[in-house]
Formats: sequence, C-alpha cells, structure tokens
Amino acid sequence: MTPSGDDNSTATTPEQELATATREAQAAAAHAEAAAEHAEKSADEAEESADQADDSADEAVDSAGKAVVSADRAEDSAVLAAAAAEKADVELADSDQMLIEERHPDEGMGRPGPPIQRSNPFVFGFFAALGVLVAWGMWHALGQARSVLILLVVSMFIAVGLNPLVEWFMRRGLKRGLSVGVVFLIMLLAVSGVGFAIVPVVTDQIDGLIKNAPQWLDLLQKSKTLDELDNKYHFIQKAQDYIQDPALAQKAFGGILGVGKVVAGALFNTFTILILTLYFLASLPSVKRAAYSLVPRSRRNRVSILGDEVLTRVGGYVSGQFTVALCAGVFMFIFLEIVGLREYAVALAIVVMFTAFIPMVGGLIGVVVVALIGFTDGLWVGIACLIYGIVYQQIENYVVAPRIMRRAVDIPGAVTVIAALLGGALLGVVGALLAIPSAAAILLIIREVWVRKADAS
Repeated sequence: MTPSGDDNSTATTPEQELATATREAQAAAAHAEAAAEHAEKSADEAEESADQADDSADEAVDSAGKAVVSADRAEDSAVLAAAAAEKADVELADSDQMLIEERHPDEGMGRPGPPIQRSNPFVFGFFAALGVLVAWGMWHALGQARSVLILLVVSMFIAVGLNPLVEWFMRRGLKRGLSVGVVFLIMLLAVSGVGFAIVPVVTDQIDGLIKNAPQWLDLLQKSKTLDELDNKYHFIQKAQDYIQDPALAQKAFGGILGVGKVVAGALFNTFTILILTLYFLASLPSVKRAAYSLVPRSRRNRVSILGDEVLTRVGGYVSGQFTVALCAGVFMFIFLEIVGLREYAVALAIVVMFTAFIPMVGGLIGVVVVALIGFTDGLWVGIACLIYGIVYQQIENYVVAPRIMRRAVDIPGAVTVIAALLGGALLGVVGALLAIPSAAAILLIIREVWVRKADAS
C-alpha cells in the first residue's frame, strides 16, 4: 500500500495554480504593452509621413504656380517678339530706298556662305604670297629704321653697363632717381671733357698738316728716285697745287654743307643716346618687370633669374672693358709724357681709351693714331710710339684683359673672336662692341637651358 503522504506530494495545490496564472497574466500584459508602444510608434511615423506628403504637395502647388507664371512670361515674350518682327519688317520695307553701301551685308543680301576652304591651292597660294609680302615689308621697314634701332640698342647697352654704378650709389643710401642723376651728370662731364680735350688737338694737327705739307713735298723732291718719277708724271707739282688750294677743306668734307650735316648728325645722335640712356637707366627695373610678366607664371621665376644674370654679365663686361681702356689710357699718358709729347698727352690718352672699347682692332687704331702724331714731332718719336703700342697690345691681350674679363664674362677665346667678327660684319663698330656680351648671354642660356635639358633626357 502506498502511504497517503505520497499522494499529497504529486498533486497541484490551488496556490501554485494561482501563481502560474498570475505569471501568465503579467507576461500577457507586458506583451500587450509592447504591442501598444509599437503601435504608437507606427502611428507617429505615419503622421510624419503624412506631414512630408503635405509638404511635397505644397511644393508641387508652388512649382505649378511658377510654371504658370513662366508660361505667361513666355507668352508675353512671344507677343513682344512678334511685334518686334513686324516692326523690323516695316523698317526693312522703309529702307528699300537706301543705298547699297549703307546697307549691312546681313540685311537684304542673304546669309553669309560657308567659310573659304583653306585646302584650295589657289587660296593657299594667295595667303602664302600675302605672308611673303608682309614679311618683306617688315624687313624693309627694319632696314629703314636701322639707324634708330642702333641708337636704341647702344643706349640700352650703355644703360645696362652703367646700372652697376647706379646700384653702387643706391647701396650708399641714395634713392634710384638721385643715383641715376649723379651717374648721368658724371657721364655728361666725361663727354664734355673728351670734347674739350680732343677738338683743339685735332684742329691744330689739321692746320699743321696743311701748313707743313708743302715743306715735306720740297724734301721729297730732293730724292733722286722721286725726282725721276716726278719728271715723268709731275705728281709733286699736282700735289702742291692740290694742298695749297684754299678750297681743300671744302673738297675733303664735301663742302661746308656736308661738314655741317656730319656735325649736326653726330651731335643729334649723341644727344639722342644720352636722353635714351637716361630714360633706360631710370626705368630699368620697371622694364624688367614688364618683360618678365610676359612669361608664363610657371617659368617666370626661372626666366627672371636668367635675365638678371644676363644683365649682370653685360654690366660686368662694360665695367671690365672700361677698366681695360682706363689702364690703356693711363699708361699711354705716362708714355707720352716721357717721350716728349706733353702737349697732346691728354687728348691722345682719351683717344686710346675710346679705341680700346673696340674689340680686336681698337688697340691697333689707337696705336696708328698715336704714331702719326708722333711722326709729326720726329721720326724717332713716331718709331717709339709704334714700338710701345705693339708691346703694350701684347701685354694687354695676354695679361691685363684676361685677368679682368675672367671675372666679368666666361667665354672661350675662339668664341670672342668669332663673335667680334660677326658683329663687325653685321653692324660695324657697334656690332663689334655688342658682340662679346651678346655671346656671353647666349652661352649662359645654352648652358642653363639647353645643356640641362640634354642631360635630363
């Protein structure tokens, strides 16, 4: 038999059933509350969607209103265009009596046709011939303006050469305008001093030559060889008559009018060069900035550096050449004082200084001028001048000039000779003066641009 207590242990009591029902009721209530919150959230989202739909509807209504307004404006514009077309037709009808020359090509003449086909051989030939004519005209214009262009180039060259002196005064505290004024005043004083030193000497030499020429011819007549030649050709008598002719000066210089033209032209060119040099000196920084501004921004810095270096080398060449010329003039002055030509020492030293600026042949020209003056004083004096000039030219060419120019321009000797020859053949003395600094600038550009690109390729 089973005890009664075992039946009680397996049976469910009313309290347990109540607890279980309570838990199930609580779970159902929680589930119902969650469902209510979810339904409330869904209601809120539905309300927001309804609001957005209302806003979209309002925007659609506004867009429709704007479209209606635009349609009204388009209709008004169409009406105005129709009125303008009617007015244009009326004006065109009224202008039928106008002359053909007064009528625009697009009015009453039809629309322009298609552009000309450049591939047509006749069209190509026409434009090619037109280009040739334009090029020839420009070349002819440059030839006509050659003298003016030479003055411009010489003035710019002098200004670039004097710019280091201007910058030297600026480093001492002077403003650029005042520095330019000081340098220009120094240049004016130098030119005036040269004129006052050379003109009297040249005048005296010409007068002395004309006066002493008959005596020299008398001395030549004592020579037996010349006497035999004179008996055949009578050239001494003809030379005496020609030299003693009062109109010799007029014949030599093409008459008084020709001399006046030469003097006036020289004075005008000198004055023009001085004025242009002053302008270029004063506006050199602004001219450089304007020139550099034409270069693309990506290359402007590089071009400005190369341009400044080119100008520096040109200025260094001028300064170095002036130093070489100054040495030649000073040593020539000392030599003339020693040899006995004290009366002409200053003038001849200035002449030698000026001729020293001409590459290759400048020293020879100076020596010939000094020797001719020396022969007028005596045979041995002229020979001494020739010997001194030849010896000094060798010293200058191999000792003085290389040491001074090495710091200014770095170009080989062969390039110097070739540049001087080409410059002299193209522009004469001016071309010879500008040849060496131009060659130095071209070599600098080749080294810094062309050679670098070749190395990088």
